[in-house]
Amino acid sequence: MAGNSLDGEREELRMLAASLRRHVERRERAGIRFLPGGRPPEKESEERGGEGLLGGVEGSLFSDYAAAYQAKTLKELRSAIGDCRRCKLWSGRTHLVFGVGNPQAKLMFVGEGPGRDEDLQGEPFVGRAGQLLTDIITKGMGLKREDVYIANVIKCRPPENRNPEPDEVESCEPFLKKQVDLIRPQIIVALGKFAVQTLLKSKAPITRLRGIWHDYHGIKLMPTFHPAYLLRNPGDKKLVWEDVKKVLKELSAPAA
Repeated sequence: MAGNSLDGEREELRMLAASLRRHVERRERAGIRFLPGGRPPEKESEERGGEGLLGGVEGSLFSDYAAAYQAKTLKELRSAIGDCRRCKLWSGRTHLVFGVGNPQAKLMFVGEGPGRDEDLQGEPFVGRAGQLLTDIITKGMGLKREDVYIANVIKCRPPENRNPEPDEVESCEPFLKKQVDLIRPQIIVALGKFAVQTLLKSKAPITRLRGIWHDYHGIKLMPTFHPAYLLRNPGDKKLVWEDVKKVLKELSAPAA
């Protein structure tokens, strides 16, 4: 009986070790490698008084993100990302889709991730949903597409346009945060459930979050429906227009 018990304990330890090894390998593929015994980056950032949206990333991670952390321009950030292989999405992409627009934009749109057209062209929101977003910007808001900045939470297309997985977000979100940190827009419009929930760290449905101002690291954030959703549900365009009007009102308000 003692032998069987010992064998069982050994098997349990082997399973635990294998599980831990897989976890570490996933984090390494994502480029998330915390220093042994280190504090979480959020806590370290608080203790150091905060250093932009990336906070303690430089102090808590190895070199994978050091160049991105130190980037002073969007061009430098794109160079720092390079031919990114920090998560498993790289193997299926045609182009990495970084972002496009005015680097000093007052208004920034953030979506979920590239689709087929975006992957082929290397630019966010260029398909049917992208055309609708362009119409919202130009016809609805009276702006030019090049006046704003457009990006996504993740930079590579997930297979079959599935939702990004947690490790993929974990590896890519620091780059979005750095984009926001460099642009420092007055307002962010988060497009769709996934982008909204990722930025706000919330599981609340978008129907409860949209149309209400939220705070994203000191920047006003307006959640609204994704243009792809509106293509399927055109009746909800009126709700997005309500959200857009709130954004326009805020943009036109005199500086405090």
